[in-house]
Amino acid sequence: MTNQKVKGRAVPRSSAMRERRGKKVPVSRRKLPKTAVSAVRQKAAKPRPAKNKTPATADTVSLGRPKVTGEEKLFLLFKEDYHARQVFDFLGVETVKDLERFSPKEIIHRLSQPITKTVDRIRQKLAEKNRCLMGDEEYALKHRPADNS
Repeated sequence: MTNQKVKGRAVPRSSAMRERRGKKVPVSRRKLPKTAVSAVRQKAAKPRPAKNKTPATADTVSLGRPKVTGEEKLFLLFKEDYHARQVFDFLGVETVKDLERFSPKEIIHRLSQPITKTVDRIRQKLAEKNRCLMGDEEYALKHRPADNS
């Protein structure tokens, strides 16, 4: 693309052709009076409202199109994972939609409650017999029976 002189300045060929044909030429290519040029520059220099560039939060993140329906049976989806099926039985869920009601922390808390209660019962029973688990002497002293005969 070669430059041609139009009205005393170099203009790309395509702009020069537009001027000759009588078509509208972009403001940046036209020769305007100084007041008009400054008005155009001021208009262009006005700050535009900032676009919302906040990162997507967990609530608005899309995982894309689901590959299974909410009604998909968990025992079919996890047929190779025996432990996962045991967790689903313990929670009393059968479908993906039922499972999605729980958070990971809630599942772990529900699964660990019986273990915690069982260990507490073991500690209590040992304390009644003046015995304790390794490093658990304080618990045994606090929870041993009052009558020590």
